Amino acid sequence: MSPSSTSQGLPDHDTVAAHRISRSGLGSATSAILDAYRTCEFATLGRDGTPLAWPTAVARRDDGTLLVTTCLAFAQKALNVRRDGRVALLFSDPTGSGLGHAPQVFISGRAECPDTIMTGPQGAEDYWRRLFERQPHSRSYLTHPMRPLMSWYYLRLLITIEPEHVIVRAPSKDLTHCGASASVPGTRSLPGVAQLRRAPSAVLAARDASGAPVLARTVPRPTPSGYLVDVPADCPVEDGPAGLLVHRHDERLNHMYNAFVRGTVERTEAGWLLVPSTVIEPMGSGRARDALRVLRQTKRSTDRYLARRGLSRPKVEWDRFHTLARSAPVTQAASLPVKGSPHH
Repeated sequence: MSPSSTSQGLPDHDTVAAHRISRSGLGSATSAILDAYRTCEFATLGRDGTPLAWPTAVARRDDGTLLVTTCLAFAQKALNVRRDGRVALLFSDPTGSGLGHAPQVFISGRAECPDTIMTGPQGAEDYWRRLFERQPHSRSYLTHPMRPLMSWYYLRLLITIEPEHVIVRAPSKDLTHCGASASVPGTRSLPGVAQLRRAPSAVLAARDASGAPVLARTVPRPTPSGYLVDVPADCPVEDGPAGLLVHRHDERLNHMYNAFVRGTVERTEAGWLLVPSTVIEPMGSGRARDALRVLRQTKRSTDRYLARRGLSRPKVEWDRFHTLARSAPVTQAASLPVKGSPHH
């Protein structure tokens, strides 16, 4: 399902204009890019209209829709979609894709998420097969000793996205990396400065004039007032609530980390300025004690989602997942230690 390790046949961002999705779908070249990416940044709108972005895996369906899943423990994406279906996706981190100079792809559209809780891979077989292939260590969650700890991970809600608009942008490698890694006087206490230093770039989540979410990869430049961010001309950012997502993973979707620096964005004489207020690290900072804390939180969050709806905890269809995992090939990559967090 993955393209070859070269960029041959992929669209050039200089020659592909932004366009509305036609009935024929994304087109073979753009679809090949999406299929190669291991993750994307997915933005929904919070209850107060704040755009919230997190990394996630995506599966492209034959009917042209895109599938994202979320477990009950991290159901906020699903709840947001049920309130406001406007979403955005940005494919901008090609780590593990095998593409030498992969363009970024921005997609906006509408999403739906039914109430049905999926206890098996039915309806998302390609999604799970690809995840087991590309993240081999996730198969260990299916072993009998791990099942009591990881049952929350397999109770899923399915989010279906109907793409409406697509933009192909320059590869993220073309960004000028001179941002948060530099030490700037007066910025040590700035919320998010430590998190943003953990990656060479971040993804700005903001809103356009209609209130819909937009995304753009950028290199934040710390100042005493906030982070200056460059925004591409095709990204119609407006003043208002916004945030910066920083995340990373290796070629086998190990060593994952993500954090969201929440705040507001405003136009200034120096350019767009993200004024941070809070930092969210849902999976912790990577320390061993964080893993135990996250496991406790996921159980409580799953129980809370079910209790609010008067539901008992359904049983995971372990045999179906195990059969699918056994049928999935394992992506060949350099030998890497197994460490990391599962996808939400």
